[in-house]
Amino acid sequence: MSLADAVAHLSPEHWAKANRLLVRKALAEFAHERLATPEELATAEGKEGRYAVRSDDGLTSYRFTAVRRALDHWQVDADSITRTRDGAELPVEALDFFVELKSSLGLSDEILPVYLEEISSTLSGACYKFAKPEVTSAELVRSGFQAIETGMTEGHPCFVANNGRLGFGIHEYLAYAPETASPVRLVWLAAHRSRASFTAGAGIEYASFVREELGAATVDRFDAVLRERGLDPADYLLIPVHPWQWWNKITVTFASEIARGNLVCLGEGDDEYLAQQSIRTFFNRTHPEKHYVKTALSVLNMGFMRGLSAAYMEATPAINDWLARLIDDDPVLRSTGLSIIRERAAVGYRHLEYEAATDRYSPYRKMLAALWRESPVPALREGESLATMASLIHVDHEGRSVAGALVERSGLPPAQWLRAYLQAYYTPLLHSFYAYDLVFMPHGENTILVLKDGVVQRAVYKDIAEEIAVMDPDAVLPPEVRRIRVDVPEDKKLLSIFTDVFDCFFRFLAAGLAAEGVLEEDEFWRTVAEVTRAYQEANPRLADRFRQYDMFAPEFALSCLNRLQLRDNRQMVDLADPSGALQLVGTLRNPVAGF
Repeated sequence: MSLADAVAHLSPEHWAKANRLLVRKALAEFAHERLATPEELATAEGKEGRYAVRSDDGLTSYRFTAVRRALDHWQVDADSITRTRDGAELPVEALDFFVELKSSLGLSDEILPVYLEEISSTLSGACYKFAKPEVTSAELVRSGFQAIETGMTEGHPCFVANNGRLGFGIHEYLAYAPETASPVRLVWLAAHRSRASFTAGAGIEYASFVREELGAATVDRFDAVLRERGLDPADYLLIPVHPWQWWNKITVTFASEIARGNLVCLGEGDDEYLAQQSIRTFFNRTHPEKHYVKTALSVLNMGFMRGLSAAYMEATPAINDWLARLIDDDPVLRSTGLSIIRERAAVGYRHLEYEAATDRYSPYRKMLAALWRESPVPALREGESLATMASLIHVDHEGRSVAGALVERSGLPPAQWLRAYLQAYYTPLLHSFYAYDLVFMPHGENTILVLKDGVVQRAVYKDIAEEIAVMDPDAVLPPEVRRIRVDVPEDKKLLSIFTDVFDCFFRFLAAGLAAEGVLEEDEFWRTVAEVTRAYQEANPRLADRFRQYDMFAPEFALSCLNRLQLRDNRQMVDLADPSGALQLVGTLRNPVAGF
């Protein structure tokens, strides 16, 4: 590829479109989070949903048309946006937007340039996606699991700067971003057991596990590399490494470990992988039934350096086994078909000097670790297929959503299709909360849907050990699982559903289906209310809990995600006190309260 070809997607047309869509999202989400207060404009015919947002100095005006929906969701028409200053019309440019509203958005002088870089990266990624062949949502739902995964265009629906990936150059973006669908071979290191540890779930033994994953020939080849250097393979553990991490971090930051022979580069593995939406997790394309591999990646993306902690990895398989047993033993969860893809094994490397110099949350402690997560492919039954839940709110170039295409393919009335989806995805979240004080981070990228003829059959949750929490301070947990216990104030507990599910996913799904004319908003939320009520009526033993934590409360606190990133885009949340970091601003009317 020539130097010029690497940026061929950055055409004036793609750039203008990407900027307009990103400003649309910024206006919508910042209005939702009350960072911007659009003023309604009167027209000759009366009020027609026309609004204006002004810059900090009041001289630049962004005018647009929007529909306001449940949960204070602003559905902004991208084509309607105009930008004027002193009466002159200007192009709609995202970087200018953030500079002009810097004070309103609370962007400090220190954070602003880094945030602008993340916005630039997000825009560049959007241009790449626009340059790809156009695929309709109807075509996408008939595609395979990984075609859907790499076909996503939006990223996280709430975050405006959601594809920052600071650290990737353009050649690395083209090699490693999920939307480029470039096959990747992982780099393998041998790590001396004095500095490395391997932990695994019940019934897994290191040597046989590694041979199954890599194949005997590859393991023998790697062992030969060690023997040629006069080293004993039995003294080492194998660690898969993201190629970017090897070239940019390990070779420099871990130079002492390589020089001492504590780390030995063995070369690339034979299997080809595809990067997933989370960037640092890989699906095995050569052998889809084999495990995903999640790697450390010291790239700044959406408020965090995407490393993996060696210390955290040690308890990961035990936490997954504990949760899998809980699901197996619970008749309600079993009846929904819920499953998890377990993180079955983990390996981590401890750089002793960096550990002596840092606290446990430091990015320097998260540079060299990996985990293996089960593939959902072997559990599929006849006629079933897989799709990331994030795809439901994907909208194609014709304005059609994947959810709408699935409803059409199913032949079911839309509310009936929705009920099947809710029973698979949402009912397990309700039961986990009410029966166990257990919460997930169940966003679209963390949930896989099992589909048959367009209908959701069941849900698969993933990213377990880093994302689940038990909010009961008195819960009796096995010693190796205790780290998932968190102390959350009573009035914030139900935000795990109101924020993570209602505001951060259902808000977009409901609005999209309504805009497409597939399902009215009232009908959407009535169905959510009915599924909630049906769950409660089927579990009367939890009635006290239903009263204590009221899903039908008239309102709930608005928890703002962009405010976290705008405040500190390098470390969005204090990992020692996640609930203390929440940015709560006023309340939202609960859309199921009226039912």
